[in-house]
Amino acid sequence: MEFLALYNYWVFAVLLLIGLYAVVAKVNLVKRLIGLSIFQGAVFLLYISMDKVEGGTAPIFQTADGAGVFSNPLPQVLILTAIVVGIATTALGLAVVVRIREEYGTVEEDVIEDMDADS
Repeated sequence: MEFLALYNYWVFAVLLLIGLYAVVAKVNLVKRLIGLSIFQGAVFLLYISMDKVEGGTAPIFQTADGAGVFSNPLPQVLILTAIVVGIATTALGLAVVVRIREEYGTVEEDVIEDMDADS
């Protein structure tokens, strides 16, 4: 039963596989971007899950004896940075997809490849 108690790692694995499937198997570029966002969300969940320390407090609080167990703030800082980079990456990807749609009239990768092969 201890194995099932770590449900956050199960959710991480499922989200990671869903995102990987969408990136690899889908031909629609928008669906691939959504899969990439799901994949990134899974990685965020993993980092935040590893940050949890039993009985840990924020490192800004002092205990009476001066010693205590603190949670590591570094993963949270890294995740905040990664969220900003993820949003920027998704926005840039969507902008490229819009430009591809204007140029080719579709966002399906196989159709675009066929159009390029015919040219």
